[in-house]
Amino acid sequence: MPKLYKYVGSETIRLSLAAYPEGVCILSVNDLKNWITQTMQKPNAWGLIPATFVVDSENYLRLAERHSEHVACAGSKPVLSAGEIFFLPNNKSFEVAEITNQSTGYCPEPESWTQVEKALEKIPLLHPRNFTTEFIFRKCPGCGQLNIVKNDLFSCAVCNTNLPKIWNCDC
Repeated sequence: MPKLYKYVGSETIRLSLAAYPEGVCILSVNDLKNWITQTMQKPNAWGLIPATFVVDSENYLRLAERHSEHVACAGSKPVLSAGEIFFLPNNKSFEVAEITNQSTGYCPEPESWTQVEKALEKIPLLHPRNFTTEFIFRKCPGCGQLNIVKNDLFSCAVCNTNLPKIWNCDC
């Protein structure tokens, strides 16, 4: 059974976003086109359309505007993955040009890609073979700070405590 990630971010943020609508469920390329049009998304300087995404517990892609919080996009529910996604307009369709698991609210592991891939293939959308940028998250057992591991240095940025090699963001 796939891993569900609970929201582990700020409770203040979660509560302040309780009235925000869930991200739009994307079931087809047409749904994606409609979301882009209705929310007036514009390509960035590289010609890509950025968005916040989650893969919900039913394995569907949900989208919200780029600067939205993942917890709002997910309706405060657990997710199979979360991050940022960048669409490249491609003739009459779109493809996923870049995608990350960057979500400090859910801290999904790079292994959550398999669930993202399933959601993208349901639509269907061309996509990379994996996250184009992967993030590794760990919670410091010493001070409780959430860390993004960089350059394979499993050391807390705040107190320098060694971070566990195994994902622990739900504790």
